[in-house]
Amino acid sequence: MILNITLSDENLRYDVYQMFNIFFPLEDIKINRADDFDYKITIKDSLLIIENKEVLREVSLEEDGKESVKRELFKLLSELTKDYYPWGTLIGIRPSKIALSLLNEGKSKEEIREYFKNKYLTSKEKSDLCIEIAEREKGFVDVKKEKISIYIGMAFCPTRCLYCSFASNPIAGAKKQVEPYISALKKEIDAMSKYISSKQLEVNTVYFGGGTPTSVDNEEFEGLMAEIYNNLIEPFNPIEYTVECGRPDSITKEKLETMKRYRVDRISINPQSMNDVTLKNIGRGHTKEQVINKFNLARSLGFDNINMDIIVGLPGEGIDEINNTFIDILKLKPESLTVHGMSIKRASRLHEELILGKKLYRPAQDELNRMYEKTRELAMDLKMEPYYMYRQKNMVGNMENVGYSLSNKECIYNMLMIEDTETIIAIGADAVSKVVFHDENRIERFGNVKDVKEYVNRIDEMIQGKIDLLDTLYE
Repeated sequence: MILNITLSDENLRYDVYQMFNIFFPLEDIKINRADDFDYKITIKDSLLIIENKEVLREVSLEEDGKESVKRELFKLLSELTKDYYPWGTLIGIRPSKIALSLLNEGKSKEEIREYFKNKYLTSKEKSDLCIEIAEREKGFVDVKKEKISIYIGMAFCPTRCLYCSFASNPIAGAKKQVEPYISALKKEIDAMSKYISSKQLEVNTVYFGGGTPTSVDNEEFEGLMAEIYNNLIEPFNPIEYTVECGRPDSITKEKLETMKRYRVDRISINPQSMNDVTLKNIGRGHTKEQVINKFNLARSLGFDNINMDIIVGLPGEGIDEINNTFIDILKLKPESLTVHGMSIKRASRLHEELILGKKLYRPAQDELNRMYEKTRELAMDLKMEPYYMYRQKNMVGNMENVGYSLSNKECIYNMLMIEDTETIIAIGADAVSKVVFHDENRIERFGNVKDVKEYVNRIDEMIQGKIDLLDTLYE
């Protein structure tokens, strides 16, 4: 379905689109000056006029201009649709960063709540979440220039999930690319290790993600883990080393033993859901039983900092399915829980299916709100508190991703990455390095190419490009 919007001021195009996208995320929103419109938005001096077949509303704009337009649009669309979106007009991906900045300015909690409410129409629940996370982050966020973190990306997965848009290739069809990719990855690790050493930098955290790091075979995994250990762990002794095992169907006892041997202190075993029907529908290729078995195997081998990821809003899931997932994860008692909201990404198969007009799965907004409340209850029952958060475009229900953990079991890398407080050297296909210039309050990025073959062929170029950017900070 096409939603036609006539807009008098082109400078408001982005902001108006984002407000309508909150309430009509699956509609094809067209902004033009056509006479045939669903909504007409006109700005005359300080007056905002909104009209459609049902309403004609005129309101005086406040001094903050665009924000005032967004608030009035949001209020009207809430009225017409009867849907409640607790983040209000806020579409930024790092809302806790706003709270952290206000805390650093000396603002009280009540002042921060009022700021979120008055500027963005954000609920008290969500503004309190931002404050709670910001207070917890303050003890970890360090702006020391010489401290860096390392991200390493595996470009392969056992299968491609329905919702995935990452640079991950189903490994069954990419066997010939695995060995060249690992060789290029090792070359980049070695080069970055030499650079870090030459500049006398301090490696704070190392995060091995993807894709799925454990999607390669036992021998390939052992060789890569040895390379990471010899070049980044043993010489620099980071305070945290995470491997995102991810898919339980890719985890073996041998790989877990390898991780213990090379000093991995935090792992993720990610079910996304504990409902077998859902797992099959989204292409996960594993069962709930496999999740439980691999989790218990990791426990038996001495892993005492295990994260689990779940997704709210998966196709076909409602409050009953979330309750099932709640019960199973509560029994396992992981040290941290990451709750993701379903995001419909343009590069995913899910987006393609929606565009082609296949089954519409989105739960009602009030049910989605209750599903999020249920995940919060799960975290509380596990004695966890929120420690980091981020949001994405095109999230079902305009919600958020939240990391919960027990005390002292936070993923420090996650906090540093989300709050943009530390330079991150990223290694692997589609990995984006981020260089933080604190004195100038700016960030520069260097992205490796996404295609695996291109990454392998251009690895020397990727290494040099990263070094050239880092040299602008560490000259």
